[in-house]
Amino acid sequence: VQLVESGGGLVQAGGSLRLSCAASGFSFDEYNIGWFRQAPGKEREGVACISNSDASTYHVDSVRGRFTIFYDNAKNTVYLQMNSLKPEDTAVYYCAADRSGVLVDAIVGGIEFSSDDWGQGTQVTVSS
Repeated sequence: VQLVESGGGLVQAGGSLRLSCAASGFSFDEYNIGWFRQAPGKEREGVACISNSDASTYHVDSVRGRFTIFYDNAKNTVYLQMNSLKPEDTAVYYCAADRSGVLVDAIVGGIEFSSDDWGQGTQVTVSS
């Protein structure tokens, strides 16, 4: 499982970015996919996830209504559309995949998700 994140950058508060998570070696319809973020000095936290079974999505409270996770099967890519960005959204954003359901449980439950396959992430910086 190899995932590559991209699309981060510097944006002013209220702006938008679209992050991409490109997969190689597998198809997204076999895996649950999640976006996580880690701000300086803080633990990594779940942001949003999409289920492989029915494409249902979940967004944590802090981003619900502003962020949207979705995928493009033709491009085998999962996106995180981020609107109305706030300075507190500043972090390195990562995507992850799993088949077991642990990833979804972690994001929904707000608990840690462990993976040996974290990518390099993509930096999002929101200025005030």
